[in-house]
Amino acid sequence: MADYKEMYLKMVRASEEAVNRIVAAQRECEELYLSSPEPELKVLKQKKRMGESGGKKP
Repeated sequence: MADYKEMYLKMVRASEEAVNRIVAAQRECEELYLSSPEPELKVLKQKKRMGESGGKKP
């Protein structure tokens, strides 16, 4: 007969290991993000669309 308790415990241990690996990878990625330099941002002017006069609406 199959040892269901041992099979269950093996699955629980493997699941816990998988979750721990995912959490560790997430932390590493967060550290990489936080340690990266800030990007240089540029404000671009919006082009006027055809037919827009740029004046106030009545």
